[in-house]
Amino acid sequence: MNKLLELYEKRNKAVADARAFLNERRGSDDTLNADDAATYERMENHISALGSEIEREKELSTVEAALRDPTSNPIVGQPGGDAAKTGRSSAEYHKGFFAALRGGTVSNALSVGTDADGGYLVPTEFETTLVRALDDNNVVRSIAKVISTSSERKIPVEAIAPTAAWTAESAAITETGAKFSQKSLDAYKLANMLKVSSELLQDSMFNLEAYISDAFGRAFGAKEEEAFCIGDGTGKPTGVFTANGGEVGVTTAGAKIVDANLIDLVYSLKRVYRARASFLTNDDTIRAIRKMKDSNDQFLWQPALTMGEPDRLCGFPVYTSPFVPTVAPDAFVMAFGDFQNYWIADRAGRSFRRLNELFAGTDQVGFMATQRVDGKVILSEGIKLLKMAAPTGP
Repeated sequence: MNKLLELYEKRNKAVADARAFLNERRGSDDTLNADDAATYERMENHISALGSEIEREKELSTVEAALRDPTSNPIVGQPGGDAAKTGRSSAEYHKGFFAALRGGTVSNALSVGTDADGGYLVPTEFETTLVRALDDNNVVRSIAKVISTSSERKIPVEAIAPTAAWTAESAAITETGAKFSQKSLDAYKLANMLKVSSELLQDSMFNLEAYISDAFGRAFGAKEEEAFCIGDGTGKPTGVFTANGGEVGVTTAGAKIVDANLIDLVYSLKRVYRARASFLTNDDTIRAIRKMKDSNDQFLWQPALTMGEPDRLCGFPVYTSPFVPTVAPDAFVMAFGDFQNYWIADRAGRSFRRLNELFAGTDQVGFMATQRVDGKVILSEGIKLLKMAAPTGP
């Protein structure tokens, strides 16, 4: 944790130095000469590198904490013993699950968790570790509303709100009933497979649980994040940055984002949503707007001063994902809103299967993991998008 604090302090000093340099060297036309621009570019690269190192260190700290304490809230209905009461699967089931992964005999205790496809439902402790790995690798999941469901979830959404009207004494009352629409959260299948050599499986020093958790977590997290951002809804979730995602709040007048676009984006969102609002964009976009100032000569982007806190843009938390589109004509490049209006539905139960024969020729064992998940914006007015202008010319 001391290393993380040191990195924050280094980045904050680098930001202060870059801003001082910018203010000192910027000419009356608000530009830098070629040499100063190159120097500032190197300073920006150093700040970005420190930011990436901070994120890596945060991920490592979280993973280490998860491995030290692999249990949290109980997951009701998991196999084995009194898991619903204790939050832990039975010791017998837990032992049997990992023995089977290493090639041991499938015990009766393990068969309690057998799913319909012949895989094994994960014991509670391992399930919790995997979920944490997903969270570490998935920004949208960490700020969205996440629910668990055992079937398709239909969500009623108010399309037209009822309105009242002033009515004269004894006059007829105008009927203004509410109208409702409906959105459905399905379950799309996400799968991954990895191979482990027989030597590793036989090595008692090899932490198989941690390895599988990390490998599947990173793979699932990246693929989920991509779909939650730009998924088209066909065989995958529907992304925030799509025509069926958030509402367009601002469209730029030209090929670049200007400070007024950010202010307009903030105020395109209704005040009631702004209380819990944040930005979501790409690192390259943040890099482009890091030099912008408001009318009071204050920088719009401010680095986090405290560990665990996100950076801020226009006073609101800002998160970045590599799957948010970069600046290009017609692209949705930034979202601002209350991301609790993006719902992620996890279909209960992830399963794993050991594949003994598929890679036997190379003396390897395969492991396959599957999960079912959907995600979409439920109330689009709660998430506003910044859209780049359409291309000009022929």
